[in-house]
Amino acid sequence: MKLNIEEIKKLIYERFGNKLTNFVTEMGIDYSYMNLIINGHRAPDSKKVCDRLIEYCKKNNLDYSRYIFF
Repeated sequence: MKLNIEEIKKLIYERFGNKLTNFVTEMGIDYSYMNLIINGHRAPDSKKVCDRLIEYCKKNNLDYSRYIFF
């Protein structure tokens, strides 16, 4: 699994007021780690982030395949 960074940026903009802090709080992940992923300094293949994103999408009736490459 690999994160679709461009779509996640859209999700953060649309659902979290373009605030990464709000996104990571909702996901229960570390701000610094996600910031590195979003800015291309870390590989976008975090299983933990993918799993949390899938949970969020299911809870909010979103298609998680939009945000994750399988």
